[in-house]
Amino acid sequence: MALKVIGSGLGRTGTLSTKLALEQLGFTRCHHMAEVFMAAEKQVPLWIEAGNGNPDWDAIFDGCQAMVDHPGCAYWRELMDYYPDAKVLHTVRDPDKWFDSTQATIFSPDSLGRFAEGPAAAFFGHIRSFYEGGDMNDRAFMTDFFRRHTERVVATVPKDRLLVFNVAEGWEPLCTFLGVPTPDAPYPRENSTEQFQSRAAAGQGPIDPSKMRAEPI
Repeated sequence: MALKVIGSGLGRTGTLSTKLALEQLGFTRCHHMAEVFMAAEKQVPLWIEAGNGNPDWDAIFDGCQAMVDHPGCAYWRELMDYYPDAKVLHTVRDPDKWFDSTQATIFSPDSLGRFAEGPAAAFFGHIRSFYEGGDMNDRAFMTDFFRRHTERVVATVPKDRLLVFNVAEGWEPLCTFLGVPTPDAPYPRENSTEQFQSRAAAGQGPIDPSKMRAEPI
């Protein structure tokens, strides 16, 4: 099964909401960092190998029709070449609001500390490399990276393959881009900063398993 949608947008740009939206539109399954957490023994070694230059995309995305979020967004160039018929979905938001969200969630000192040792360190090391080894807690660096990332995607991806998308726009631009009917339901809203922090405070993982499908990849 080949990917039909490649998400090039960074984490904390509505990627979990978009994963759920794409699956609701029939692009099942949609790979997200949630899949890495839910099937770490399988997924983490595969992503480490991808970061080492030996990707097995067929194994990583086995059973998937779409991909959003980290770590896949770091490989958007490779994936658009490997899946030449796939469309590229680039989720965006205000860069400063994005930075604030990352610091309260995925790139907070506590979150980064979880990836300091063992296989997780090698896995996250490749994500850090994608961010050019810069200070992931520095506003100026990160917002500049955010803007440059979007500029690179827009300059590289053919216009007929690309949608730059803010989830606040809802279903219409996404469904028009993908050529599918618009659902008669609200666009999903999941994994807000408050939800992320609430689960962390309760000692739970960063993803609500009840929002995920029953069987991890």
